[in-house]
Amino acid sequence: MARPSSSSAVSAGAPALPTLKKYDAKEAASRGRQGVWVLRGVLFVIFVLSCVHFQPMDLSVPASALLGAGLALMAVLFQMQLEQVTLRRLIGGAVGALAGLLAALLISLVLVHTTMDVVLRSFTSVTALLVMTYLGLALGATKGDMLNLDAFGGMFSSEPGGVQHCKILDTSVIIDGRIADICTAQFLEGTLLVPQFVLRELQMVADSADPLKRQRGRRGLEILQRMQKSEELQIEIADDDFPQVADVDMKLIELAKRYNAKILTNDYNLNKVATLQGIEVLNINQLANALKPVVLPGEPMKVFILREGKEFGQGVAYLDDGTMVVVDGGRRLINRAVDIVVTSVHQTTAGKMIFGKIEDRTGQQPAPAGAPAATHVASEMPPRSSDGGASEHAPRPVFPESGRP
Repeated sequence: MARPSSSSAVSAGAPALPTLKKYDAKEAASRGRQGVWVLRGVLFVIFVLSCVHFQPMDLSVPASALLGAGLALMAVLFQMQLEQVTLRRLIGGAVGALAGLLAALLISLVLVHTTMDVVLRSFTSVTALLVMTYLGLALGATKGDMLNLDAFGGMFSSEPGGVQHCKILDTSVIIDGRIADICTAQFLEGTLLVPQFVLRELQMVADSADPLKRQRGRRGLEILQRMQKSEELQIEIADDDFPQVADVDMKLIELAKRYNAKILTNDYNLNKVATLQGIEVLNINQLANALKPVVLPGEPMKVFILREGKEFGQGVAYLDDGTMVVVDGGRRLINRAVDIVVTSVHQTTAGKMIFGKIEDRTGQQPAPAGAPAATHVASEMPPRSSDGGASEHAPRPVFPESGRP
């Protein structure tokens, strides 16, 4: 999707940028890290003062302070390791450790009623405690991924505004408008993140001298405002920017990497580049293609031949949803509605193509000589323009990656 290269002045009739809640995860994460380090400092002081006060094992004051500092460092390192563990593994490890403690307690109770020497019995009890707790913790953490936290009614789910549930909106998907209907149908959850540089790009489209681009830009701003008013949606603006990156597509990819978020877009090129870099992409066009009715070989249908195809004798038609239909022998029937039989269906990442042949049936009458073909050609909508805009409900053809026929 081509991007505007320079900013333009705000036109008098263009709607203002929607006033949304700003989302600065970088600042929030910085405050969180500061709070964690304060707690670690407090823990360090408590450990040192406690060891200096009690002087365990009759150690000197410097040795006791060093012991306290070492214990505090071990606790901090252990806490840093736990931060990398998933919630399922934490729950599984806690349950396993508790089971190990109970097993060690039962072993100790059994040993009390034996004639074993006290020293040996104490050593065995402590060994059983350590071994059983370790085994329970390790096995519980390993099997923790099998837990189904949804069975608890969502009490362990992440916060709605969490960074891990962010979905970043691209300019093309905002102008397209179908994202609003998808959100209204509650097929998307979590925070919808609108970068500030995407809003600036949308504003530039709304200020364009081209009336069509200006209409699409204003429509995109209106769609954002409509989505903001929905109580089911949480839309926020990210102030993050990457001055060293000039291209908006690459800025979206860098922002998705920073927040570990998904990108919502209709841009085919952005979809490919982001996927190659390991970014999850939600493409509205792919969703629309997946929801198209299934057409099977041998199924009859009626189409209107719009133009000639790439190969000799082929004609091209389009369904109401924009799916391309290649009709063998349909070149001589351009501007006519004909009955065909589906011979094959090819599904590609760029869309679906249907191949068919003319059904052997009489009564195929040509269109009236005075009837303009433009009334039917209007359904042949070209691929999305460079600014990502298109009519919200108008059908458009879907072409395979190899090129148009």
